[in-house]
Amino acid sequence: MKKKDITIDDLAVMVQKGFLETAKKEDVDKRFDGVDKRFDKVEKRLDRIEKLILSDHKERIEKLEMEVKELKALLV
Repeated sequence: MKKKDITIDDLAVMVQKGFLETAKKEDVDKRFDGVDKRFDKVEKRLDRIEKLILSDHKERIEKLEMEVKELKALLV
């Protein structure tokens, strides 16, 4: 394998090219803003689901409590 000599100028061009291909802060911030919006939507959906589940459980517990009271009244 032939060894290629790299000059300082070649190295400078390679480093510059690497910096040009690196994402800018604005690009990264824009992507994070998009991710934040998506997480906000997911969080809202999870909150709605949680409220529905808790509401359903509350109704079921109240119904069970009434049935237990009725059973106790029949046993007394």
